[in-house]
Amino acid sequence: MPNHFHLLLKQITDNGISEFMRKFSESYSHYFNVKNKRLGPLFQGRFKSVRIESEQQLLHVSRYIHLNPYSSGIVKSVNDLKQYPYSSLPEYLNLTGNSYCQKDIISSYFRKPGAYEDFVFSQADHQRSLSIIKHLLLENLETE
Repeated sequence: MPNHFHLLLKQITDNGISEFMRKFSESYSHYFNVKNKRLGPLFQGRFKSVRIESEQQLLHVSRYIHLNPYSSGIVKSVNDLKQYPYSSLPEYLNLTGNSYCQKDIISSYFRKPGAYEDFVFSQADHQRSLSIIKHLLLENLETE
């Protein structure tokens, strides 16, 4: 995903996610521009968001995000996701001492050690297959 990123955020105040994304975009663009001696916007267009309507959707979105580097071909093996530095999956699998994420909501659905890893990896090949053929899906075709 060299041209985008995924965040799974919980909105706790009205317009909280929009405000967060605005501040994040401005701050990171400023940092990047100063560091690289450049000017102008860094991001193209507004961010996209999806409201999560159910616990099942929440879990599937979390899995989709964690599998994305594999399904898009950035990492070659699903096990490489455990060391992929631009993902929170190693944190969710308790493989790192970092605690940048508030993983308790997702983790609460998986009581046994390794259960979340099994949940994520069980769909890895299916998600990768869908990623390969997504351009063939009718809903992605542009109409004239």
